[in-house]
Amino acid sequence: MSAASSLLTEDQFLCSICLDVFTDPVTIPCGHNFCEACITDHWDIDIPYQCPNCKEGFSAKTELQVNTLISEMAAKFRQSAQLIPEEVPRDVYSRSKKKTWMFFLACLMCVLMAWMVSEQKKHDFVLLKEEYEEKKIELCKTQAEILQMIQKEIKHSMELSKEDTNRQILTVKESVERSQAEFIETIKEKQRMTEKLAESFVKDLKQEISELKKRSTEVEQLYVAQQEKLRKQIIKLLPESDLKRVQQYEVDVTLDPDTAYPRLILSDDRKQVHDSYVWKNLKNNPKRFDTNGVVLAKQSFSSGRFYYEVQVKGKTEWDLGVVRESINRKELIILSHQNGYWVIGLRNDNEYIAAAGPAVRLSLKSQPQKVGVFVDYEEGLVSFYDVDAEALIYSFTGCSFTEKLYPFFSPEPHYGGKNSAPLIISPVSH
Repeated sequence: MSAASSLLTEDQFLCSICLDVFTDPVTIPCGHNFCEACITDHWDIDIPYQCPNCKEGFSAKTELQVNTLISEMAAKFRQSAQLIPEEVPRDVYSRSKKKTWMFFLACLMCVLMAWMVSEQKKHDFVLLKEEYEEKKIELCKTQAEILQMIQKEIKHSMELSKEDTNRQILTVKESVERSQAEFIETIKEKQRMTEKLAESFVKDLKQEISELKKRSTEVEQLYVAQQEKLRKQIIKLLPESDLKRVQQYEVDVTLDPDTAYPRLILSDDRKQVHDSYVWKNLKNNPKRFDTNGVVLAKQSFSSGRFYYEVQVKGKTEWDLGVVRESINRKELIILSHQNGYWVIGLRNDNEYIAAAGPAVRLSLKSQPQKVGVFVDYEEGLVSFYDVDAEALIYSFTGCSFTEKLYPFFSPEPHYGGKNSAPLIISPVSH
């Protein structure tokens, strides 16, 4: 009984597609088994995917895997079919074979029906494809016609748009020309109004500037007056300098042409003198200096105190001071107080000396531009001042005056224009 129950029959291991024993049997989702190659080929033809036996359909092609159990049983069946034992009854084998043929016929009918259904589907698919191609051709023709119609319509619309655009451009152009003319006229009118306003503004501005200038002049004059007043008040409050003290003895001094060396040029007001290098033929005069470029003042002093100022700006050499009336005017002069000359001078643009016999070299902090000369006859004093610096340059003291004293001026030679600036007798600024 055990051997009979475990006997394998052929119909258990036949594929319903190829009607042969399973080769690499696979199970699909509905539970039926087929050769892997058979079901794969079947599904390549049959669309949609469905089982050949129960006709259950699937939404997508199922991933197939070999059924190991059935594959092993099919292999054993092949082995057992080749080695059928003699003791197996022939009728049993015949019944099994008959049953197998009946199963084969049933499966064949099933396959035939499946084939017919497949062929019908293929036919329907072919018809559908042909119909699609026809519809596609008709659609292409229709699309071409539609495109042609659209192109014509677009072309017509473009022409209408172009005409409308030209009309609008013409209208806008006319409008712009009118607006431009009106705009230009408006601008011109604004320009005329602006010019009128500008003229009025300039007129008012000139008036204001004139008034401001007038006020400025008044303010400046007031400022100058206040400054002068303040200066005087400050001077009153400060200790009086030595120069300020002697300036109060100012005298009016002019040059005497009868004493001038023939090459000297005197100004018409007799306040300036410079060397010309041109000898003038003049009448003999006992007062005139014949050998040195000297000129004396017309005024003389024999008592008291006197003060005057001389501008020496721009000169490289000069001599200033006072002399006795009795000095020799016809011979070469040797400057010294022993010879009756109380004089200081400049040499080589920066060497200051006092004719003290022998000469004394003076060291000054700055070059004087204006020199003040002060004489106190009774005290026997002759002093020289740097007016701008308000500083004492040099003093001759302990002098004994017994004759008239005359202011002395020597511009020295002009040396080709280098020393051409004049000596100028200047008014005193208090």
